[in-house]
Amino acid sequence: MAEIKLVKLTKKFGANIAISDIDLIIQNSSFVVLLGPTGAGKTTLLRLISGLDKQDSGYIFTDGRECSALTPAERNIAMVFQQYSLYPHMSVRENLEFPLKSPMSQVKESERAECVDRIAETLRIQHKLSSRATELSGGEMQRVAIGRALVRNPNLYLMDEPLSSLDAKLRSELRIELTRIQKDLGSTFLYVTHDQVEAMTMATHIGVLEKGELVQFGPPREVYDNPNSLYVAARLGQPRINVLPASLFENSPKKAKTIAMRPEQISQGAGLDTVITRIERLGDQTRLYLLFGEHNLVTVTDPHTNFKQGDMLSIQPKDPFFFDANGMRL
Repeated sequence: MAEIKLVKLTKKFGANIAISDIDLIIQNSSFVVLLGPTGAGKTTLLRLISGLDKQDSGYIFTDGRECSALTPAERNIAMVFQQYSLYPHMSVRENLEFPLKSPMSQVKESERAECVDRIAETLRIQHKLSSRATELSGGEMQRVAIGRALVRNPNLYLMDEPLSSLDAKLRSELRIELTRIQKDLGSTFLYVTHDQVEAMTMATHIGVLEKGELVQFGPPREVYDNPNSLYVAARLGQPRINVLPASLFENSPKKAKTIAMRPEQISQGAGLDTVITRIERLGDQTRLYLLFGEHNLVTVTDPHTNFKQGDMLSIQPKDPFFFDANGMRL
């Protein structure tokens, strides 16, 4: 594995800036997740690192070696795409073996079967090695696509929303599997997604992208607890963070334009009056949807609460976030 360092990386498509002056260090054996909406620059960044696209300026280092001039094959990087991209006429074993037959591969023919068997066991698809790719379920096909990257033992694994086309149950299962595989192999993963659940549950570090800029980077809990902007705060958390005018609350900082409270940052039982408009009982918790003047809020409470729709509930902020007129944290 290798440490990857990006220095002032920039990419433009005509007048559009896709990636803007990104500085980032992906440490060896880390699981870095880049989080952002469509158009934030996530896939473009992966393509620059892999060598599929060429940056307009900036540098890419692998273990201190500048590699911008290297071809994708020379960079020893494996990429997993959103679509499975399997060869339908080949068996699972043949699909997994295919990267090992490349002229760039250092795996001897006598070692290929052992390598494939080991990866298949890691992915728990050893019983499918003789099956055609077309005979697999969606989850199995994605495992094979991931396995085809794992057999190469590259410096870095790049993953472009590989779970987004799966149903919720399979996504949950493969999140656990990918985290386990990364830890077992000690590999370096760079994973991009728009799904904040994937980011919070899988990453050792999260990078939040906004319009091609890396606006915050750090461990998941740090980014969640200390967002540096309203944009970052809104990207993490489920249910979504509550955002209201700061003027509605006494003791707000003078420069505060907006107050933001995650559902758990709302204290109940004293303060300002709200009306409960809807209740969602989820088993482990209950979500309360509130109307505060003209503003809608959501908070969480005890799963066995006796609240009913239409009840009054007094609330107050508990360590909320304040942001200025530009959306920056105060």
